[in-house]
Amino acid sequence: MKIIRCKDYADMSRKAANIISAQVILKPNAKLGLATGTTPIGAYQQLIKWYEKDDVDFAEVSTYNLDEYRGLSHDDPQSYHYFMRDNFFDHININLDNTHVPDGSNPNAEEACAEYDALVKAAGYVDLQLLGIGNNGHIGFNEPDEAFSKGTHCVDLTESTIKANSRLFEREEDVPRQAYTMGVQTIMRAKMILVVANGSAKQQAVYDMVYGPVTPRVPASILQLHTNCILVADEEALGMCPA
Repeated sequence: MKIIRCKDYADMSRKAANIISAQVILKPNAKLGLATGTTPIGAYQQLIKWYEKDDVDFAEVSTYNLDEYRGLSHDDPQSYHYFMRDNFFDHININLDNTHVPDGSNPNAEEACAEYDALVKAAGYVDLQLLGIGNNGHIGFNEPDEAFSKGTHCVDLTESTIKANSRLFEREEDVPRQAYTMGVQTIMRAKMILVVANGSAKQQAVYDMVYGPVTPRVPASILQLHTNCILVADEEALGMCPA
C-alpha cells in the first residue's frame, strides 16, 4: 500500500482529486467507484473547480457508488443518491444515466443487491474505487464481521456507525439502521483503490488497516492485499503510523 502523507484536509483533498482527475484524463470513459460521507467532499469540490476550468471532462465517465441506506427514496435529502447529486453530479457534465447507486427504495433486499451486483459486473468492475474508512475500520458499510463479504448485501449498521453518521441527521433516531453495500470482494476487483482519511478519530483504524493483521474484524485491512492501493491521509489520521 502506497501512503501519501498530507499536511491537512485541504491538502488531502487536492491530492486525492489529482489521482481521480488523472484517471479520467488518461481514460475519458473511466468507470469510477465513488464514496459518500464528509471525507471525500473536499475532493469532489476540487474536481468541480477543475471541471469549471475545463481541466477535466466527465462526459464519458460512469460511476458506481458503494452504498445506500435501505428505505430512503432517491430524492430523500439524506439518501446517497441525493448526496452525490448535491455534492458532485449536478456541478459537472456527467450523464446522470451513467451514475449508479444501490436502490435503497427497493424493500426487497435480495433483489436490490442482485441487480446492483449484475450492474457492476456488466461494467467490468471499476477502474478506480474511492473509499473512506470508518472509525471501526469499515469500508463502504462493510462492518466488522466473522468473514469478508462478497457481493452487494444488506447490513445492520453498528451503533458506532449510526452515531458517527448521526451528525448528518437532525436526530440520531433518524439514522436508518440498515443499508445496501457493495461487498469487500467486489471492492477488491477495482483496478486501483484510493483511500482517503483525515482527523485524529481515524488514527487507530488507519494504523490497523496498514499495519495490523488482515482480519474481517477490520474490514479495511484486506486492502493490504490489493496490488494497487493508495492511502491519502493527513498528519492526524497518520498519527499512529511511522513517519
